[in-house]
Amino acid sequence: METDVFTADEIEIALELIHAVLDKPDQKDYLIRVYDDGEVRGYYCIGPTPATTSTYDLYWIATKPSVHGKGIGRLLNAHAEELIRSRGGSLVIAETSSTPRYDKTRAFYVKAGYEEVACIRDYYRAGDSLVVYGKYL
Repeated sequence: METDVFTADEIEIALELIHAVLDKPDQKDYLIRVYDDGEVRGYYCIGPTPATTSTYDLYWIATKPSVHGKGIGRLLNAHAEELIRSRGGSLVIAETSSTPRYDKTRAFYVKAGYEEVACIRDYYRAGDSLVVYGKYL
């Protein structure tokens, strides 16, 4: 699935997670769901945060550029949150970049009810901070 945001390194990491799930379907670290109405339109990857009792990480949520603004991301996020709730989760953490390329991503999280809970300056590289969002379910 193509996106217009992720770097080559980020795509490689996302593919590693997908392969981890496909290669070991009984593993408990990651859950991946795909929105597919005849063609893959988006997906998310979540997992329980290690050493916590009810916190989950939203590792990835992505949609094809052709469906941006059509509610697919909102649908995926709602499904992820419901799945997390059904597994006893009560807090979701999402991390992203501070660069302008991720402006829409950060706006998406805010619109979905996430709050910025932390920012680590120059985390990825000079001028590219880590922005952490959290949402209690």
